[in-house]
Amino acid sequence: MGIVAIVGRPNVGKSTLFNRMVGQRMAIVDETAGVTRDRHYGKCEWCGNFFSVIDTGGYTTNSEDIFENEIRKQVLSAIDEADVILFICDVGTGITDYDLSIAKILRRSTKPVVLAVNKVDSALNMYGTYEFNSLGLGEPICIASASGSGTGDLMDRLVEELAKVNPAEKDEQELKLPRITIVGRPNVGKSSLTNALLGEQRNIVTPLAGTTRDSITTRYNKFGYDFLLVDTAGMRKKNKVSENLEFYSVMRAIRSIESSDICILMIDATEGVQAQDMNIYSLIQKNGKGCVIVVNKWDLVEKETLTMKNFTKDILQKIAPFTDVPIIFTSVINKQRIFDVLKHTMQVYENYTRKIDWKALNDAMMPEIEAHQPPLYRGNEIKIKYITQLSTRVPSFAFFCNHPQQIKEPYKRFLENRLREHFNFTGCPVNIYFKEKK
Repeated sequence: MGIVAIVGRPNVGKSTLFNRMVGQRMAIVDETAGVTRDRHYGKCEWCGNFFSVIDTGGYTTNSEDIFENEIRKQVLSAIDEADVILFICDVGTGITDYDLSIAKILRRSTKPVVLAVNKVDSALNMYGTYEFNSLGLGEPICIASASGSGTGDLMDRLVEELAKVNPAEKDEQELKLPRITIVGRPNVGKSSLTNALLGEQRNIVTPLAGTTRDSITTRYNKFGYDFLLVDTAGMRKKNKVSENLEFYSVMRAIRSIESSDICILMIDATEGVQAQDMNIYSLIQKNGKGCVIVVNKWDLVEKETLTMKNFTKDILQKIAPFTDVPIIFTSVINKQRIFDVLKHTMQVYENYTRKIDWKALNDAMMPEIEAHQPPLYRGNEIKIKYITQLSTRVPSFAFFCNHPQQIKEPYKRFLENRLREHFNFTGCPVNIYFKEKK
């Protein structure tokens, strides 16, 4: 039906309401003001009506938050992008100067505005909502986003306003799109890469580590590519995660890896390959996701004749034995090789989803097996009869044989290497299973 943007000053309950509307804990909620920074998208359904909802950071002016200007830009972008604006206020504090500033912006906007007063969790609090009529944005709706009180009336009103706007029909296939997640340690350039690919200042970028807190999902639809791009918070070692907010941010990043198809692992070229980079890579592998390694800030590295070759060799040694991974050296700030990242990522996705015809698979692999038989088991030959690809998300193959438990890891690795030679699985894990065929 359209897009609803939730706006308001800090700590009025925007993210709590956002999570309730989308039906899951997508946005981090904490008593600390200013948790949400970037705009955060989700899907909402109410009585058979579907629409998108955007959670934004708290709008402030002249505060001590160093992210204030960037958050304000994100809020204004969300207002510009939305079809209906949901303005949230707090009954406990009444109308503040920040509320007046936001109301002034919304009155100038041509977009329909729905005013909701939050934290109205008792009949006594309802009397405090009348003063919000003075904002000139219509009669306020009383809600308590934490308990859900009044949110049904609010959703009815939003659907009613969206029906009036009657925006263009949205793509119903979004949930089926490839999901590409950018991961890495803090301050390696994940949000900068997202902004460079999208061609806009989608996510806030600063020199400070930990700027991104939520995992931010954006649809990319350019140059013939159509997928969901997820920017995540930087992942540090457990013993260095000191705040609850950072812990939740890291958990969001891990969940984003789990729900992704392909992960872009970003490494800081100026710091080299760190142990935490390998921990993140291991997490990608354990979850069976495709991977592209991007070495960022390459413009800041002093180069000699074999610098890139040696750096690549170092990465491959550390990620062994699975070394069939694209490695791209970039400078996101200078937009150097950005399109190469996009091209290799979508090629890996194509490899990840490749289904091989049964005949082609056996015609390629059975001669390899005949030429290099598995080692004998108690003097008896191990015979592999045929191979089939399993209908799983991760490329997986079942080899049917007479003694499946007796085939050891070296021969399994041999079969994987032959599969990679005959069929392009660059960047993808390959699972091999042995099943008994009598």
